[in-house]
Amino acid sequence: MRKNRTICVVIPAHNEELLITQVLEGLPDYVDWAVVVDDASSDDTAHRVREYSGSFTGEVRLITLEKNSGVGGAIARGYREALDLSADVTVVMAGDNQMDPADLPVVVDPVLDGRADYTKGNRLFGGGAWGMIPKVRYLGNSTLSLLTKVASGYWHVADSQTGYTAINAQTLSRLDIEHIYPRYGMPNDMLIKLNIINARVMDVPVRPVYNVGEKSGIRLIKVIPTISLLLFRGFFTRMFKKYVIFDFHPLVFFYMMGLFLTPAGGALGLYLFVVRLLGHGVAATSALFAAFLFISGLQSLFFAMWFDMEYNKSLKGDGDSRGSP
Repeated sequence: MRKNRTICVVIPAHNEELLITQVLEGLPDYVDWAVVVDDASSDDTAHRVREYSGSFTGEVRLITLEKNSGVGGAIARGYREALDLSADVTVVMAGDNQMDPADLPVVVDPVLDGRADYTKGNRLFGGGAWGMIPKVRYLGNSTLSLLTKVASGYWHVADSQTGYTAINAQTLSRLDIEHIYPRYGMPNDMLIKLNIINARVMDVPVRPVYNVGEKSGIRLIKVIPTISLLLFRGFFTRMFKKYVIFDFHPLVFFYMMGLFLTPAGGALGLYLFVVRLLGHGVAATSALFAAFLFISGLQSLFFAMWFDMEYNKSLKGDGDSRGSP
């Protein structure tokens, strides 16, 4: 226990026989349960967990999935186990030893202290992140993080893809765990679902860990389009549920106008540009109309984003250290 609260660490693992023991060894004594979800591994991951008898003093539970459900599906299964255990706080740590257990107090304490309902590790706080994280992954992560800000409404969350998180029992029980996205887009989908229920989310600094023997299964050329589509759908789901069903806000109309006028003006302007290149005349009024549509659309989008930021200011956890060294 920590601060008289029970803590459960969910560890999704797929073919992590080389590192899963190191993950368990690194867990501090105040962790009550370590729930390892073996996601249909073809190696000895499950055997290593069953035979584990190291220094971790908490209870180790192994859940073996017969069919691979993806990292999100494995985490969802671990979340259900944590709810059954009545854990006060549930943490997610990867089975590839890329999450430093020394950062665990930073991750769990805001939730234990009631300053946030959900904390999310941010590997980009420190100035050395650019040098430690592979460049392609850093740029891909930055792109997805920007899109996630718009889709989720958590504009202060800078590192959307990290899975080092903590959530309190009350918030976890309110989530639709059964429909969490099962693959690599799970952290993004989680933020969208949390915003719909008005959960307070805090960004906390964690150390990026690489080159410890992990093997990434992420292929950005496949992941970015897939997650972008997930964010597109999630954005409209959030708009409808949060600003139409549960409450009403005119930002919906601004987003609708922006999403219609901006591409319409851009398409018309491009058409007129091609016509002019082909040597045909273009009326000045047509060009002005295209510019008017495009600029009006951009203004509508910017106003909608501003309204969304203002509406969600209260969902930033107390004491968020964004921008801190």
